[in-house]
Amino acid sequence: MSRKVLVFQHNPWEGPGLFLLRAAKSHKIKLDIIRVWEAPIPKPKDHIALIVLGGGPNVDQEHIYPFLAEEKKAIRIAIAQDVPYLGFCLGHQLLADALGARVGPNFQSSLGYVKGFLTRAGRHHPVFRNLPGQMTLFKWHGQAVQEPLPGHINILATSAECQVEAISMQGRPHILGLQFDNHAAHPENVRTWISMDSKWLATLQDREINPAALLADAHSFKATIQEQSIKLFDNFFSLIH
Repeated sequence: MSRKVLVFQHNPWEGPGLFLLRAAKSHKIKLDIIRVWEAPIPKPKDHIALIVLGGGPNVDQEHIYPFLAEEKKAIRIAIAQDVPYLGFCLGHQLLADALGARVGPNFQSSLGYVKGFLTRAGRHHPVFRNLPGQMTLFKWHGQAVQEPLPGHINILATSAECQVEAISMQGRPHILGLQFDNHAAHPENVRTWISMDSKWLATLQDREINPAALLADAHSFKATIQEQSIKLFDNFFSLIH
């Protein structure tokens, strides 16, 4: 009997990345994917975990994206019930918001492949077990979790482009968020993201994206990120057995 993980998806093309899909299959986990803009948002009933993906909305844009209000309620219920949680990008920011942290514009747009560094808390966190202290991160965001953070939130990773790259609840390592999107760093995913987000990329004032160079990086870092993603997902799913 397969185990089920509830997944919140925020736009048609930004679903679970290939690395996440392969990890779920290898662990015999069924992903129940909810397209939150067109379907009722359920509570994580009969699910072993909640995964919340990234997407275009900002955390405070409920007036533009009404589904955010119900999604925030579901996330708070999941946390109150101690349901294991893994957030990527917007999912990371929604977790931080639910835990009382501020989310707002990052000091710069962060896109493409950057060096990330585990903090002391990150090096001791079970989800990063057997992973190097310096990792390659695939980034795709303009908003970020803002410091200072409430005392019950640990910063697990940081980078030159974003101070808060990963967080977890104090004493509850199975509830965490990752600002980076390594689950979708496969070249096929990156090619889709470049194509579908071309209008947003063209509006950026602080940097210019070279699609050919970005795809070249995706191929260059594919093997490393795939290996590290396998370990990360193995570690996360081991927390929810």
